[in-house]
Amino acid sequence: MTIEHLERPAEGEPAGLLVLFHGRGSDERDLFPLLDVLDPERRLLGVTPRGPLSLPPGGAHWYAFQQVGYPDPSTFLETYSAVSEWLDGFDYEHVVLGGFSQGAVMTYALGLGSGRPRPAAMVALSGFMPTVPGFELSLEAPLPRVAIGHGTYDDVIPVEFGRQARETLDTAGAEVLYREYPLPHGVDPGFLGELAPWLGYLTGGT
Repeated sequence: MTIEHLERPAEGEPAGLLVLFHGRGSDERDLFPLLDVLDPERRLLGVTPRGPLSLPPGGAHWYAFQQVGYPDPSTFLETYSAVSEWLDGFDYEHVVLGGFSQGAVMTYALGLGSGRPRPAAMVALSGFMPTVPGFELSLEAPLPRVAIGHGTYDDVIPVEFGRQARETLDTAGAEVLYREYPLPHGVDPGFLGELAPWLGYLTGGT
């Protein structure tokens, strides 16, 4: 299973890696502009991978839809293995993972999966922590910084999933930045603006 991706180079020697995973039915171009929004000084190598699955109703997917909160096990586990191997090919000490919708699910999986290396930070937009037979999340310390954003009018992945993720991470002792906004299933530009300085600590920005 091949993981295609786009890269946005850093200005000078990269201080780390920023990876953004797109949502269901989209592709690697969708979140590419957000690399500059989240890392305006281009201190990180920015990467947007493409989901390896082509499924109805079209576009790229990370796993087959089964039920909100519960990805299809066979496709999820296959993708998780392939993306883990791909991601580990980037040899950076400081890694930030982020994503929207299905991409947020992959962010939780790759950032908190049992046995996975911890990223420095995670950004989960309109997603959920996956429950999949044969896959486990590890909430043992040390945990990365986590930013969660979710629309209160989201009728695709209800806001309750964002609240549940916040509660789970808070209970585990993670540092969580949580925001809700009066939007449907989408990304709030105001929250993105808040995330740039939030991530600045990692890149040495101001």
